[in-house]
Formats: sequence, C-alpha cells, structure tokens
Amino acid sequence: MALRLGQIIDSLGGQLFGDPQQWVLKLAPIETAQTDDLSFVSHPKYQSQVTTSRAGCLIVSPALANQAQARGACIVTENPYHYFARLTQLWRAQQAPDDEPKIHPSAVVHPTAQVDVSARIGPLCVIERGAQVGANTWLKSSVTIGENCVIGQRCIVHSGVVVGADGFGFALFDGAWEKIEQLGAVRIGNDVEIGANTCIDRGALDDTVIEDGVKLDNLIQIGHNVHIGAHTAMAGCAGIAGSARIGAHCTVGGGAVVLGHLELVDGVHISAASVVMRSIRQPGQYSGVFPIDDNASWEKNAATLRQLHRLRDRIKSLESALESQKK
Repeated sequence: MALRLGQIIDSLGGQLFGDPQQWVLKLAPIETAQTDDLSFVSHPKYQSQVTTSRAGCLIVSPALANQAQARGACIVTENPYHYFARLTQLWRAQQAPDDEPKIHPSAVVHPTAQVDVSARIGPLCVIERGAQVGANTWLKSSVTIGENCVIGQRCIVHSGVVVGADGFGFALFDGAWEKIEQLGAVRIGNDVEIGANTCIDRGALDDTVIEDGVKLDNLIQIGHNVHIGAHTAMAGCAGIAGSARIGAHCTVGGGAVVLGHLELVDGVHISAASVVMRSIRQPGQYSGVFPIDDNASWEKNAATLRQLHRLRDRIKSLESALESQKK
C-alpha cells in the first residue's frame, strides 16, 4: 500500500511543500514515523516534535508551516487532525478489496428484508423480516438486525452488534413477571457507527431512534424507546435506560449511566463513570460518582452533598465573623 503526496493533495486538498511524486508507504505516529511515513502535528504545543520527527512528510497547521518546511516535506491545512482523519479514510479505501461478494455466503437475509445493492453484509450476519439496510452501509461479521429495523446510509456496524432485540419490559403480577411484547422497532439514521457487541433494543410501542452521525463505542446498552440526537458520541460500556432522551452533540463517557425517562438537552457532556439521576436542562460538563448505600440513607446523604458548597460558604462566613470578634 502506497500513495504519492500529489495523490493525497488531489483527493483531500491542502497546500503541499515538497515533491508531489514522493511516496508515502505508511501512516504513523509522529514519535515512531520513519522517512517513508506520513504523520501530523495538530497543536503548536507539540512544535518540538516537528524538528525531531523522522517522518518523510508532516501535516501541520499554518502556525507551524515555516518550521515544518525547514525540516522537509509538509502539507499545510487549517485543521491537521481533521485532515489526518480524512487521510485514514482515503488509505482504507485504497486497501479495501473490490472482489469480495457484497453479501457473504454465510449471511442470512430474510426474503422480505431490503438490502441496498451497495451495502456490504459480512459473515454470519442475520437480517430479519422486514428490516432495511441503506446504501453504502457495512455490517461486519455476526451482526443481527431485528425485524422491521432500519439502518440508514453509510453506517458501519461492527461485529457482534444486535439491533432490535426485545427491550427489557415486564409487568410484575402476583410475584411473577409478565412479558410486555416489544412491538416497536429501531430506526438508525445516516453516517452512524456502532461498536462491537453494542445492543440497541427495539421500542415497546414506538421506535428506538438513533439520529444521523451518532457514534457508539463497544459494549454499550441502549434501552427501549431511547432517542439519541444527531452527532452524539458515547464511549464504551455506557448504559442508557429505557425512554431516556439524549440531545444532539452530547458526549457520554465510558461506563456512565443515564437512568430511564430522563432528558439531556443538546450539548451535555457526561464524565466517565457518572450516573445521571435527573434530567439536565442546561448544556455543559457534568460529573458525579457516589458510593452505594441503603436507599433512605443514600437519599439523605445525596441531598446534603448537593448543598456542600453552600455549607462551605456559610462556614467560611462564620469563621470570618469569629475572627473579627477576636480582633
């Protein structure tokens, strides 16, 4: 696998300082890049790496252009990190074999399912009755798309994902659990990526909805009737309980939990391992980890904890008053 610098510029733009015929054999981290490799520097605070790197070419911002030119070939662009992301896509596209069947022979596709002719269906996938898979979507190995669920265009669904399993719905009666049939489906928009072994449950009555551009990491649980807004991203092992609504452009850190029926507005960012126990109506960064206790004690302690900053201010005020009296 190799590309000339000129090919990269023709495909992605940017300003090249160097020989367009120079070959790039590998994309590499700046610390380990060698003379045939291409790397990037995304921030001026890493400018020392520009002079020490052995990379054959560097992608840099205009602020580092002079320094990069002094050492050798470089591509100058306003956002080197974004440029590098697009370059990885170009690199992968060049590597992708074009002779593989679009639907692997071991995949099981129900006759009523609709799979776009440009979609790729990997080994051991199952696409059930009435499901739809959009254009240029790639289901990797062992993905299950449940009945009547819809996957949009240009999605990537990694191995082991289950879309459209039954939501966790049961009614307690006379000490036993009665199953509530899950009659909704899952609707996933365009340009969504879903990490390995993530599960997205179908809705109980209405559908579970994942809007355009959402990015889900590995081992995430999305409960029934959850609605996730466009371009929200969640890290591994996050859990979203049933009927929660997550706004657009939110982030949820690894291992964080959002309880059921809560709402997070657009632009909310939840730190890793936090537990969201109330709706969040203002955008911003939120964190919270609290030790487990019996519920009555926990509620009292939580109420006190939320007032700690006010108690601290009162104590400081009393301390100041006492000091004034001593004088």
